[in-house]
Amino acid sequence: MLDRITQDPNAMGGKACIRGMRVTVGTIAGQIGAGRSVDEILADYPYLKREDMQALRYAAWRAEEREIDLARA
Repeated sequence: MLDRITQDPNAMGGKACIRGMRVTVGTIAGQIGAGRSVDEILADYPYLKREDMQALRYAAWRAEEREIDLARA
């Protein structure tokens, strides 16, 4: 499901990106949050594919995830 999302500590500050490109999941999620449609985003980023929009699923999953510092727990 999330095979189009990549994360490389040496690229884009280690942020989750679309297929190793310099387009972050946050960029795509921000565009949707600003009211842009998937079709509008794909028109602005012609090298993205509709399947890349699963970045939104990743963003939603990460938003629900909680990180716990075990050293302090």
